[in-house]
Amino acid sequence: MPTTKAARRYATALLELAKERDEVDEILDDIEYIHNTLEGSRELVLFLQSPVINFDDKTQALQKIFFDELEEPTKLFLKLLSRKDRINLVDQITEAFIEKYKEYAGIITVDVFVAQQMSSEQQELLHKNLEQKTQKKVDMNITVDEELKGGMAIRIEDTVIDGTVKHKLKQLEESLLSTTVE
Repeated sequence: MPTTKAARRYATALLELAKERDEVDEILDDIEYIHNTLEGSRELVLFLQSPVINFDDKTQALQKIFFDELEEPTKLFLKLLSRKDRINLVDQITEAFIEKYKEYAGIITVDVFVAQQMSSEQQELLHKNLEQKTQKKVDMNITVDEELKGGMAIRIEDTVIDGTVKHKLKQLEESLLSTTVE
């Protein structure tokens, strides 16, 4: 689901508060905890987004699930969302917060697609090379897709570098089909 403007504004406000209070890491930990919990429970997300369930019930559910694990600013933030009838955006806000944090910390997400599982040494070497090339901290997501046949494809923001065998075969096929026989 795309992130709404409202969710991005709340995420930005929370990050600004975290920076002012010098509690960015603590609040990030809280938000990641909430985000991971919501990501693992489609039912909870649907419960929070449901227009049929009143906000008091949603707030009580969030308090029972999360409040023992959260820092005070995060608890107050969730209460604010409840008062503003924005509990239904919690999943989007957590996602937007993590994105905003990565921008703040100079971290980019790089998606790597490979045909077979990489060894930890290969992953470390690739991670190091990507950080050198981009001059940023890299959060690397590796996806194994056997249909690629071999090689790898790397997506950095809007740029894709495709060195997979599948891509090369497709290019060769297109080249052969576009060549006319005389």
